[in-house]
Amino acid sequence: MSSITLSAATRQNLLSLQDTAQLMATTQNRLATGKTVNSALDNPTNFFTSQALDGRSSSLNTLLDGISNGIQSIQAANQGITSIQKLVDQAKSIANQALSTQLSTTGTAANAYSASTASQTVLLTINGTSVSATVAASSSISATVAALNSAVSSASTASSGSFGAGAIFSVDSTGTKIVLNAQADVEFQNSGSQTALGFTASATTASTYGTAASTVVSSDLSISGTAQRASLANQYNNLLNQITQLAGDASYNGVNLIAGKGNDMNIKFNDTGSSNLNVASVDATSNGLGLTSITNSNSSTSQNGLGNFLLNSDVNKTLATLTTAGATLNSAASTLGSNLSVVQNRQDFSKQLINVLQTGSANLTNADLNQEAANSQALSTRQSMGISALSLANSAQQGVLQLLR
Repeated sequence: MSSITLSAATRQNLLSLQDTAQLMATTQNRLATGKTVNSALDNPTNFFTSQALDGRSSSLNTLLDGISNGIQSIQAANQGITSIQKLVDQAKSIANQALSTQLSTTGTAANAYSASTASQTVLLTINGTSVSATVAASSSISATVAALNSAVSSASTASSGSFGAGAIFSVDSTGTKIVLNAQADVEFQNSGSQTALGFTASATTASTYGTAASTVVSSDLSISGTAQRASLANQYNNLLNQITQLAGDASYNGVNLIAGKGNDMNIKFNDTGSSNLNVASVDATSNGLGLTSITNSNSSTSQNGLGNFLLNSDVNKTLATLTTAGATLNSAASTLGSNLSVVQNRQDFSKQLINVLQTGSANLTNADLNQEAANSQALSTRQSMGISALSLANSAQQGVLQLLR
């Protein structure tokens, strides 16, 4: 085999051109990719450090979705509490309206009072409380009225004045008939108690207030206020249903923080879960707030809810319960607001940290395109000059050729 003999100057210029071509290829690759480190062969330390930073940045970016959902779930719960608070305030308004609705029973017996030859027991129900009055045999109308008023006053005192009725019976101007005038709902427990006082007999079942299974109201009497309070009680009960339904609808992406306890939400802030926030759920339904429906019957253990807002004391108890419910809602809203601030702060922190990680990764691998463009221009000039130098190195051999001619 034969070899080609090159002069030292030619070989030197050739090597210089090869180095320039290699540098140009590297520069062009950096310009095309925008990176100085494209693989572990370029710079193992920077390459793997950059990959670790990018991996953590990607993980935090994934967690941001969960954080965002957590924020929306808290906001949905807070909006639900705000709306429930409005319903509670509306329920308070209804209860206050019931208090301002005056109960009254008025009327004069159609028949003149006639004393009985035997002792009689008159059974009444006053605002749901059973009252028993004993009328002695052959009692005059005045004595009978006195006995009735005494029994009513005693019952009122025994029940701490819950129905507030005092001397509700009197005698009319003729002195022969009994008059009933009370700022309360007064009903007879049986027809015999009516006729004993001269009131027209009636078998009409009026309500199930008090301890009697049924009560009757004489056509001689006019009762006002009970129907209005019963209507207000129905409105109150409807609001309780709305509160429960609204609490059940305050969910986001399947998460409901106010429909009942045990539905806590955990928001993770890092991959391992060592940094997290547990948002406790609350029960903002009517039962959870301690609000119970107003019933139309008496309870053997409590008079609360007796006869559709019939007793002012019961309405006041309901108002106290509503006030407590409002305080509970305010406390829950405050806790949710605090949690929301924490989550939003962590969301902002995660976004800033992702930016730091991505910037750090870019600093390790990204190329300075301005510098690489300048390098490309310099290498192009250097290549042109190298080609010219190689041509000059070869021109010396051309002089020998001229001698041979």
